[in-house]
Amino acid sequence: MNKVILMGRLTRDPEVRYSQGDQATAIARYTLAVDRRFRRDSDQQTADFIPCVAFGRTGEFAEKYFRKGTKIAVTGRIQTGSYTNKEGQRVYTTEVIVEDQEFAESKNANNGDGSGYTQAERPSPSSAAGDGFMNIPDGIDEELPFN
Repeated sequence: MNKVILMGRLTRDPEVRYSQGDQATAIARYTLAVDRRFRRDSDQQTADFIPCVAFGRTGEFAEKYFRKGTKIAVTGRIQTGSYTNKEGQRVYTTEVIVEDQEFAESKNANNGDGSGYTQAERPSPSSAAGDGFMNIPDGIDEELPFN
């Protein structure tokens, strides 16, 4: 079985091209920065940079909605290949062929990386009671999912 599940942030905007022919197909390429579970030393976060390719409608979605810094989840399969470059050297490739992709955080999440997302509004401390909790206005009890 060849199945990959990744979650990470886009290192740049997806690069999209269209195939030639009567039925042009979108081909989106992007790189995901996926944090490793463990750090090599206490100060440095390590990540793997994984190339991904999305075809068709999946590629069109990436072109339209994904931007540098967006956190996404991807499922797909690993594909390896090789080609000979201009210098006559054999180059080996490994990439994830995307079968499904989705946002992994809300648009209001604050990630501070220039992705265009903004932090959700928080109530000011002055509206909180002395115990740190906000007061609930009278008459709203019926709307609460708990009592």
